[in-house]
Amino acid sequence: MRVLLTALGLLLCAPAWAAQGYALWGDMKYPPGFAHFDYVNPDAPKGGEIRLVSNLRLSTFDKYNPFTMRGAAPAYLAQLMFDTLLTGSLDEEGAGYGLLAEDVAVAPDGLSATFRLRKEARFHNGDPVLAADIKHSYDTLVGPHTSPAYKTMLIDVAGVDVVDERTVRYRFKRANRELPLTVGGLPVFSRKWGEGKPFNEVVMEPPIGSGPYKIGPVKFGKDITYVRDPQYWARDLNVRRGTANFDRILVKIYRDNTAKLEALKAGEFDLMTFYSAGDWARRVNGKRFDSGELVKGEFQHKLPTGFQSYVLNTRRPLLQDVRVRQALGLAVDYEWMNRQLFYNSYTRVRGLFGNTQCAATGMPSPQELALMEPLRAGIPPTAFGPAYEPPRTDQPKDPAIDGLRENLRRAQAMLHEAGWEVRDGALRNAQGTPLVLEYLDSSEGRAATLASWVQNLSKLGIQLKHRQVDFALLQQRWQKFDFDITSLNYQGTANPGQEYYEIFGSKAADTEDSGNLAGVKSRAVDGIISAMVSAKTEPEYRAACRALDRVISHSHVLLPQWFSGTHRMAYNAWRLERPKVTPPYFRGETWAIDTWWAKPAAPK
Repeated sequence: MRVLLTALGLLLCAPAWAAQGYALWGDMKYPPGFAHFDYVNPDAPKGGEIRLVSNLRLSTFDKYNPFTMRGAAPAYLAQLMFDTLLTGSLDEEGAGYGLLAEDVAVAPDGLSATFRLRKEARFHNGDPVLAADIKHSYDTLVGPHTSPAYKTMLIDVAGVDVVDERTVRYRFKRANRELPLTVGGLPVFSRKWGEGKPFNEVVMEPPIGSGPYKIGPVKFGKDITYVRDPQYWARDLNVRRGTANFDRILVKIYRDNTAKLEALKAGEFDLMTFYSAGDWARRVNGKRFDSGELVKGEFQHKLPTGFQSYVLNTRRPLLQDVRVRQALGLAVDYEWMNRQLFYNSYTRVRGLFGNTQCAATGMPSPQELALMEPLRAGIPPTAFGPAYEPPRTDQPKDPAIDGLRENLRRAQAMLHEAGWEVRDGALRNAQGTPLVLEYLDSSEGRAATLASWVQNLSKLGIQLKHRQVDFALLQQRWQKFDFDITSLNYQGTANPGQEYYEIFGSKAADTEDSGNLAGVKSRAVDGIISAMVSAKTEPEYRAACRALDRVISHSHVLLPQWFSGTHRMAYNAWRLERPKVTPPYFRGETWAIDTWWAKPAAPK
C-alpha cells in the first residue's frame, strides 16, 4: 500500500512494521517481548520517598521549562516528566527500545525513520500522545527560543511528517545511522503546554509531558517535590517495569558543598554522589555512618571516560598558537596532584573517547590515514604519529632530571620558538604583551588543584589568575565565550555523532551559547565529523571517530584532567533498597531515581 502525501509532493511506501526498537550497528540485547531489563527488580514495591540534593551548581531555579535558553530549571525535571519515542537500557550501548513508539521502521536508504505510537500513551492531562504532538515537539525544539544545541544536533533532519494520527515520519537530509536514535530520544510534550504563547514565554506553566512524575509541592529557593503519577500510562510496559518506584522525589537545594555534606550527615536527605576525593576520604563520616544508617558505596561502571578538561579559548589571540597551548599543558603536574590531593583515586584522561572503541591507539590505521591525508593542511603534523599521551612527571626521559623540570624545559623551548621571551620579569611576545591569562570557574574546591599549575606556569614567566564567580555569571560568560581558560566535564559516549558539530564544528564556533567553548574552527575537523556521521559501516565509523580523537588531542585545545571508574555514593541504607544487579552504564543519582525503592519502614 502506498500513502500519498500531496502537501509535500512525496510518494512514500508504508513501512513493514516489525522492529521493537533500533540498534546502531546490529543486534539488540533484548528480544521482542522481553519481560523487563535485567538490572531492575520487576517486583520492587511502589511507595515512599527518596530525598536528594540538587546536582546543579545554580543555587535555585526560576522556571519549569528546561528547553529555553534563559534561566534555570529544577534538577531532574526533564528526565522525570518527558517520555521519548525510544528509551535506552543501562546495560547496552547504541540501542533504543520502544517507549512512546511501539514500532519503528528505518527506510532501506537510511533517509527516513517512521514511528508508530502506542494507543495507550497518555499525557499527564489524560490526552493521548499523537503524531501531531511529536511534530510540535520537534518543531519547537528547533525553533528560535531553544538552545542552539538542538539545531546543531538535528541539522540533518529535513522535517517531520504526520502520516496518520499515530504515525510520524522523520525525514533525513542524508543517511546517518545515528539519527533514528537521536530523534527517538527527543523529549515529547503536549501541544497544549503554553498554548498560544511564544515558547520563550512558557516559563512557570507546569509541563504537560507523559513521564512517570509530575511537579508536586514546591518551596522556591529550598526544594521541589516530584510526585509519581499513579495513572502513568507505561507503568506495566516492559521497558518501565521495576522503575519509577518512589511515590515522591524530594530535591533539596543547598548553596555550597559544605552545607550539602553537613545536611547529609544530619539525615536531611538520603543519597549524595561525591566528586571530591578529599571529601570522600576525610569528611564522609560521623555517627550515622558508624551506626550503619548511612553507607559509603563505590560502584564500578564501564562508562566512557569523557574528557574533563581545561578548555582553552582559541578565540583569544594569546591562545591561538598551538605551541603556547602545548606549553601550558606541559606545566600541569597531574601525578603530583593525584598523589597529594586526590588520594590516587583518579586516572588521567587521554583523549575524547577513552574506554570505548573510538579511542585512538598507536599509529593511525590505513583507514584513518585515508581520511586524514586529504585534510593534512588543517591537521597538526603530530596527529599523523602515535596517539596522544598527556605529559607525565613521574617518567622522565633522563632519570637524573626531575620529570616536571624536564617538562618545563620543553615548554620553555616551545614558547621561545613561538616568539615568547622573558623580559622585565614576565614572558612577553615581540609586541611586548605579557602572557597573562585568566582561569574562570565557580567551584569552591578548584583553587587547591589549580595552585600547583599556577606555580609551575610562573616559573615560565606566565601569569595565570584565578577568578571565581557565581555559576550564573559563569554560564553567561560561557554563552558569550568571554573567558581565557575554564574547566568542563564533557560527558563521554561510545557512539559519538551529530552532537560533535556542536562541540567542535566551525558553525558552532561562531554561534553564541553553543557548546564549542574552545572555538575550534577547522575544515579538517568539520570533514572528519561529517565522515563519522555519514559512515555506512562500522569500520568506516571507527576510523572516523579515532581520527577525530587524534586531531583534537594533538591540537591541545583541551588540556586533559582526570576521571574515576567508580561512582562514589553515600546513601541511607535504612530507607533505601537497590537491585542486586548494578548495570554497567549508569550515572550516579539517576540510577537510584530510576530503579531503587523505599524500604517499608526504617528501624527504630
